[in-house]
Amino acid sequence: MNETIVSVFSDHVCQLGEGPSYDPATDTLFWFDIVNGQLLEKRLSGGATSVHELGQMASAIAIIDEQRQLIAAETGLFVRDVATGKLTLHTPIEPDNAVTRSNDSRVHPCGAFWVGTMGKGEEKGAGSIYWFFKGELRQLYSGITVSNSICFSQDGTIAHYTDTSTGLLMRVGCDPATGLPVGEPKVFVDHRSAKGYIDGSVFDRDGILWNACWGGSVIEAYGPDGKLVRSIAMPVTQPSCPAFVGRNADRLAVTSAWSGKSEKQRLLDLQGGMTFLLDIPVNGRFEPRVLIA
Repeated sequence: MNETIVSVFSDHVCQLGEGPSYDPATDTLFWFDIVNGQLLEKRLSGGATSVHELGQMASAIAIIDEQRQLIAAETGLFVRDVATGKLTLHTPIEPDNAVTRSNDSRVHPCGAFWVGTMGKGEEKGAGSIYWFFKGELRQLYSGITVSNSICFSQDGTIAHYTDTSTGLLMRVGCDPATGLPVGEPKVFVDHRSAKGYIDGSVFDRDGILWNACWGGSVIEAYGPDGKLVRSIAMPVTQPSCPAFVGRNADRLAVTSAWSGKSEKQRLLDLQGGMTFLLDIPVNGRFEPRVLIA
């Protein structure tokens, strides 16, 4: 096994770093500081971290085409003009609910977007998971406290998600043509007796699910049977979400956060909120483009 090398990719400190997504066309990683309403970007080849002020909380980004991105934000899905940064509301999601915001979201191989919401103060059961495809929006699951870990198999037949507050990572069949769930969800990983909480995940070509364990200081990899196959130590307490990066999608970028920590706790977690690069061999894949119409 190759030695794992964890390095700082961006030393920009996010209060709640989340939602990393890599664009192979520009060799750029995008991610968010959710509570401060910032979109961040940096090329893998180096350079400065660019910070874009969004004016509202936002948590996830998907590519529409070379000129446009789709952002899951506090009040809905917004089209972002890459050249100007201008945001245009495309589809409202809970726009009249001041309690909630967007959270973990990911694109299904067919181009559908699963978008999670949650209470800004983690209000119990305030969130949901939605399905968005070609302009249509449907609620899939409700009563969710912290939506997380949305990811899909390469062939689109399996979806995963969690309500982090339950400690249970769920698996459900999925229609590869539409990205809609098929059948009832079943428990894939029971994390209730383990340290930390299930946060963001990605699913590689080999059927390995890579999860950021919030509060556990690790990235955990689960095999197709739900068994833990690898645990990678992180230099922060609260890793939040991984993304496949690089020309061959063969490495992992991981966001993190200092949110919820006291000043004393932050002194013990000095890199909390930075974004990291894991030089480990992974058989990753790029995010599909989202179909908005």
